[in-house]
Amino acid sequence: MKLLIATLLATAAGASFAAPTFALNHDPATYRNATQKAAADYRDAIAKCDTMSGNGKDVCVAEAKLARTQTEAKALSKYSNSPASREKARTNLAEAEFTLAKARCDGKSGAEKDDCMNNAKSVHTAALADAKAGRSSSPAGTVAPVATAAAIDKCAQAAGDTKTACVIETKPSAVREDAAAAANRTANAADNAGDKARDATADAAAKTREAAATAAEKTKAVAATAADKTKEVAQAAVDKTKAVASSVAQKTEGATAVAADKTKDASAEAADKTKDATAKTRVALADTAITTKVKAGLVKEPDLESLGIHVETEKGVVMLSGFVNSKSEADKAVKVAKGIDGVTNVKSAIQVK
Repeated sequence: MKLLIATLLATAAGASFAAPTFALNHDPATYRNATQKAAADYRDAIAKCDTMSGNGKDVCVAEAKLARTQTEAKALSKYSNSPASREKARTNLAEAEFTLAKARCDGKSGAEKDDCMNNAKSVHTAALADAKAGRSSSPAGTVAPVATAAAIDKCAQAAGDTKTACVIETKPSAVREDAAAAANRTANAADNAGDKARDATADAAAKTREAAATAAEKTKAVAATAADKTKEVAQAAVDKTKAVASSVAQKTEGATAVAADKTKDASAEAADKTKDATAKTRVALADTAITTKVKAGLVKEPDLESLGIHVETEKGVVMLSGFVNSKSEADKAVKVAKGIDGVTNVKSAIQVK
């Protein structure tokens, strides 16, 4: 943990290297001399690292690379303080800092190593995002440090995980804020989807009960009508002759059979409607759950701008649309969707900006 804090302190000290525009030195020779000196110092440092072994050597090499990167970045900021130069400097520093942090984490083991790597990745991801977006809390024309020295000094008074979390929080990161906002929106969407699903289920159940009641009433009416007609025909048959009564009895049996068939048909139709309504409700619930899980999976991907991706699900088929920065992000979104339980197919209409 102390090693990671030390890495961030070194970053804070070395990252604030840029000079205002009026102090730029556009002399190529001066810039070349600065980079050559950085290379020479790096070779000397590596020579000392070669006398070491194991993790100590790895850490030594990573520290040497970070020192060289800081020197080269400072020289570049004085030679050309353009947005592209600042982004390149910040990106190079972020990579060098991450390499050193990983080397130091490798010297740990178990849960302590896992915690160390997770913290290092969080700082690295935020640093790259800030470099790419050109975000800076420094005055105009300078490269923003990863964390202010004053803030880190304050964090150094803490201990353990509290110290690491404090240092990470001193680094501005729109990625962390965007991820939190996306998570809140995903949770709200899940709640809304659950409410809609419950309402749909209640409506389907009510309609099913109404259909069953209507079918029962119709059945009773048909049966009553058939009974009345049977009685009338039987009475007429008795009034006429015994022969006619026999014929009427046969007709009555036929009428009863027809009534029974109609009753069965009405009951079967009501049962089919009930099954269809229940099946549609299950599909709607499953699709809503899949959509929510896919959105949540996209939000968890650190290198994916999930807010630009729209997700819809129909009968287990996930449809992705929207805009991303690269084809790799589009492919990653498809991969995340395919990994969700219940997804039968993924159709992507995502476009690269």
